[in-house]
Parts: sequence; C-alpha cells; structure tokens
Amino acid sequence: MVYDFQIVIDCADPGRLAEFWIQALGYIEEPPPPGFDSWEAALTAWKIPESDWNTMAAAVPPDFKSGEGRSPRPRLLFAKVPEAKSGKNRLHLDIRAGGDRSTPPDERWEKAKARVVELEKLGATKVREMDEGAQGRWIVMQDPEGNEFCVT
Repeated sequence: MVYDFQIVIDCADPGRLAEFWIQALGYIEEPPPPGFDSWEAALTAWKIPESDWNTMAAAVPPDFKSGEGRSPRPRLLFAKVPEAKSGKNRLHLDIRAGGDRSTPPDERWEKAKARVVELEKLGATKVREMDEGAQGRWIVMQDPEGNEFCVT
C-alpha cells in the first residue's frame, strides 16, 4: 500500500519560510479549511490565540484539492521550533529548474544558474557549484533559515 505523506521543516518563522518555498517551487499557501474564507477566520473560530498563529504554515502544489489533501507532489509543513538549526540537513530538496534529461546538459545548466539568481533575490544563499562529471552538475544553496537545498 502507498501512503500519502508531507515533508515537515522545522523553523523559526513558519510564515516567512513558507512564503519563500511557495515562490521557490511555484506552490501556493494551503487554502483555509472548507467553511472558512481565510486562515484568520478559521483560527479565530477555533479560539487559537493570535500569538500562536505563526506556529505552522503549509505550502501546497497548485493542484492540491482542499479537504482531500491529495496531489502528486507533497505538502510542505513548516513548524515553529524553539531551537536554532545546528547542523547539516540529513534530507534536502532538489529543485529541477533545468528540465529533464531530454534537455541538453548545457541548456539545463544555464536554466539552473538563472533560477539560482532568482532564488537569491527571494532570500536564498548560494553555497557552491558542484560538477561531478557523469553524475551531473548542481548548485548547493540555503533557504533564508539556512536549510540546504540543491538546484539542478
């Protein structure tokens, strides 16, 4: 049996980091639950103190079906934690900005580098470029809170 899953990213500012990843991946903010026209309305109705409104945020693919929680791409949940990031990620995301293997390698590389420039404008930091010959080329980056990811 195949199970649905989401990727949870611990962070200091869920709303800010969700917004970065929404822009980075072409995702959208998860729509509010059925019956509510906004998250503020839902959280108010559920009597969640306003000071706790930024403890979680979710980014979903544009084809996400509200209430069904299904899409071929995973939901990203950003959860506020008290501790700062302290080491290298054991899991990271790869953004395939250059296209699939049918795209010529030099064209993929140019597209990846162009996307890196866009991501830097959103608050990401370029760490290094990697060229592993037959294994490919990629650029290691960090999101605004220092979580590593790669652009290919």
